[in-house]
Amino acid sequence: MLPGDTLLVVLVAVFVLAYLAIALEHPIRINKSASALLAAGLLWTVYAVAIGDPVRVGHELDETVAATAQIIFFLMGAMTIVEVIDAHDGFEVITSRIRTRKLTTLLVLISFITFFLSAVLDNLTSTIVMVSLVRKLLDRQSDRLLFASMIVIAANAGGAWSPIGDVTTTMLWIGGRISAMGIVEALFVASAVNLAVPLFVVALHLRGQSFAFGPDAGASERPAFERNLMFTLGLAGLIFVPAFKQITHLPPFMGIVVALGVLWLAGEILHRNKGPETRQRLTVAHALMRIDMSSIVFFLGILLAVGTLEHAGILAALANWLDRTIGRLDVIVGLLGLLSAVVDNVPLVAASIGMYDVAKYPVDSFLWEFIAYCAGTGGSILIIGSAAGVAAMGLERITFLWYLRKISWLALLGYICGAVVYIAQYRLMQ
Repeated sequence: MLPGDTLLVVLVAVFVLAYLAIALEHPIRINKSASALLAAGLLWTVYAVAIGDPVRVGHELDETVAATAQIIFFLMGAMTIVEVIDAHDGFEVITSRIRTRKLTTLLVLISFITFFLSAVLDNLTSTIVMVSLVRKLLDRQSDRLLFASMIVIAANAGGAWSPIGDVTTTMLWIGGRISAMGIVEALFVASAVNLAVPLFVVALHLRGQSFAFGPDAGASERPAFERNLMFTLGLAGLIFVPAFKQITHLPPFMGIVVALGVLWLAGEILHRNKGPETRQRLTVAHALMRIDMSSIVFFLGILLAVGTLEHAGILAALANWLDRTIGRLDVIVGLLGLLSAVVDNVPLVAASIGMYDVAKYPVDSFLWEFIAYCAGTGGSILIIGSAAGVAAMGLERITFLWYLRKISWLALLGYICGAVVYIAQYRLMQ
């Protein structure tokens, strides 16, 4: 058995090394999922050996696995539903209705469609869908870079005010820190301001410019009935989840299970007379093969790793130290949001959940709502700060330095303005 202080030092050292490997994923060319899994295995092994109490460690591990599984099952179901919609070109229902020729109007439309779409789907998927659309609509690369950057800001802002729009907000919701309606009411205005401020500046820059539609804009091979049906069922299923939790008081992943089952059944009936090859590409079984399992495995590893720090008392000690050193929750959480522009926000939020006791900070308190805002939107400040940013970076070849010069200050301005609006709104409501 290791002495208490030595155990804490070893656990922190392993976690910090893993965190550095995750943050430096691209330079060191090691997938962050591998780092997260290895960290989880090492941390629990060291903790179990040091404690020397199999019953206690087994009970604590069961608690962590149960909490983690709820998030993993929810994400797998939600990602599968989105893949099914995409396989049927369901998002054309939205994008095909864009008819404007003015660049500024198009930017506003694209940004607000992304803002609301990411609240229902998630910020990563919304970014991929909308950036792909913009690539069809715009010829000039300079315009596409600006649009893709605004899509990242809009997607992250839209995901922050919805319980299913961003993985970190989902973690807070499933963890019982926020309620579905509570987070919508608390963060909608602040998130809208987070988008509106940079959008206004970029729209002024593009004022008076026009564009012409590409020949394949809005084209789809799927029949309109199939597109509309699967889009409607998938979207309704995702919206149904918060209502399901409110009515039944069952965990959100059970709502996703029901929604996915309905979508699967509808797809089987809809495509039962098609040939095997065509039918296979449109099934839920095929969509399950297309979801980003690497991200799922990363969430699994990092949540298990953070669970070790929580049970070892490290996160509670860190919270106490921050309270003594800084003292102000708004400053602490604001810095957390800025940090999420550099490192992944999932472990940051997972650590925050373990740092602060829900008995002291109840559901829908200032702390949890502000964490949802800051962690969700702070990643927009740097292109590498969110999954949406990394996706846009790959799709449009946005360089880190270009984004830093052109967009980062706008995203930071929106972040600060939204934070000020939320704090003012919260104080007025008290």
